[in-house]
Amino acid sequence: MSESREFCPRCGDAVPERREPLPGDPRGRDALLCDDCYFEDFELVDAPDRIEVLVCSGCGAVRRGESWRDVGARDYTDVAVDEVAEALGVHVDAEEVEWGVEPEQVDENNVRMHCRFSGVVRGTLRSAEVTVPVKISRGTCDRCGRIAGGYYAGIVQVRADERDLTPAERAEALDIAESYVADQEADGDREAFITEVKETDDGPDVKLSSNRLAQNVATRITEALGGSFESYPTLVTEDGDGNEVYRVTFAVRLPRYAAGEIIDPEDGDGPVLVTSVSGRLRGVRLATGAEYTSEFEDAAAPDATRLGRRDDAAETTVVTVEDENAIQVLDPVTYEAKTVPNPDFVDGDADTVLAFEHGGEVHLVPEE
Repeated sequence: MSESREFCPRCGDAVPERREPLPGDPRGRDALLCDDCYFEDFELVDAPDRIEVLVCSGCGAVRRGESWRDVGARDYTDVAVDEVAEALGVHVDAEEVEWGVEPEQVDENNVRMHCRFSGVVRGTLRSAEVTVPVKISRGTCDRCGRIAGGYYAGIVQVRADERDLTPAERAEALDIAESYVADQEADGDREAFITEVKETDDGPDVKLSSNRLAQNVATRITEALGGSFESYPTLVTEDGDGNEVYRVTFAVRLPRYAAGEIIDPEDGDGPVLVTSVSGRLRGVRLATGAEYTSEFEDAAAPDATRLGRRDDAAETTVVTVEDENAIQVLDPVTYEAKTVPNPDFVDGDADTVLAFEHGGEVHLVPEE
């Protein structure tokens, strides 16, 4: 009686009896070959003859397929390593695969990648070495092209109601815009960018890459600095599908009064140092140190007389504390001794205080 055996379909030699292949195991004719025939044509690694990498000379993004990607590489050698890692293929039968790469910088635009692989195939340790030349080409990504071409879709104009913006407000508004756009870029939005910041006497104009981005910037500025904004769309063109394309200006209007201003609400209780204009106007009564909150929800609404700014206050000498309600100080302008209200924010043991003079009247101002 003859024994049932399996034979290599190429050389005809008998091969050991094989178990039934598990799901995912290689199948077909190659799986039936003996080890000698199998390894005769075996290639552990499938590598391209060369790789060309297109890198944006502006931002360093890499072109992959039809899109550009920010890869965060330290230099172009890192880019070459990543591209080779994606391009190389290891045989499906290989297990316990290990690999390493040694880049050889030929010149500024060319890198040779010396790659070494090892893996276990059919219980046998196999190894391979391949060298892949990588050429670095430079181009301009869509984003950098738009920036260079001055492209923008939305504008944020920051102004103040019936006054000039303070330097601090200008700086904070721009910081909010730049920080928000940087966060969007960090989250992978390559279409988020600031095209231009134009400083005018009335305030900054910020040109941004999209209307959505501009609206979000305007929202964050008013949340931080108070006030409100309105949008004014302008039809600029139609896209390829006939849809109207609008460029939108978001006009931010900061409140009439700014933090640090000294105003007189003319309600009989004396001047107020404004401390906040987000929502309702809030401040400190200079006569008493009591908190002040406007009855209006809009910080621009109260009618008040501007007296000056906290920065106008000067240090002056305390002559004597008469009682809990009155203190005598030197007028910072005339140096005459004057009795003024003694507010809660004045330290009873202080030798000097900050004082503000307006229209012959002296008002004490908080240190902070």
